[in-house]
Amino acid sequence: MATYTSRTVTSTRREWIVPAAQPWGAAAEEVEKAWQAADHAYREIHGLRDVPTPGSALRFHVGDEEIIISFTVEAAS
Repeated sequence: MATYTSRTVTSTRREWIVPAAQPWGAAAEEVEKAWQAADHAYREIHGLRDVPTPGSALRFHVGDEEIIISFTVEAAS
């Protein structure tokens, strides 16, 4: 008889994309808006109310002509 289990984990990556075309890059105001929106979504999904968002919650990536702010949510099924 087998003594193991299995599960399937589904990952969903949420992204906020800020245009950053050359030569000017992204405007700080637009990065801030996207950051706040991503932070709000992260806090809502994880039920955070009276505690700060963990410093490692959001990730910032540089694309060819954009800045991508993201986080990943995993759910076992």
